[in-house]
Amino acid sequence: MPRCNTAAMNLHLIEISNAVAPGAHAVVLLDQAGWHTTRGLSIPGNITLLPLPPRCPELNPVETVWQFLRGNWLSNRVFSSYQDILDHCCYAWNTLVDQPWRIFSIGLRDWAHRF
Repeated sequence: MPRCNTAAMNLHLIEISNAVAPGAHAVVLLDQAGWHTTRGLSIPGNITLLPLPPRCPELNPVETVWQFLRGNWLSNRVFSSYQDILDHCCYAWNTLVDQPWRIFSIGLRDWAHRF
């Protein structure tokens, strides 16, 4: 999606809902971005949204994924156009997706595995 907004989030929730097995229920953990908390969301009946506390990136492993993408493929660059940004972001994402072991390792939280 080219934008993060209520319409995009509604489409995302529909996709998640369609992937949930019949009779099952999904809990979607999310941060408090405006498009995650707007009253304009249409939340399917088989999904519950569970917002993280505000300003707690250490609870959200995907924050580490974004940091890794920026640090390894997207920072210290001058982009020549919007398409150049998209191309670099797609390259970074697809490169990371091809390394599931890396996604797993950078999303780990040591403190969560001590119990």
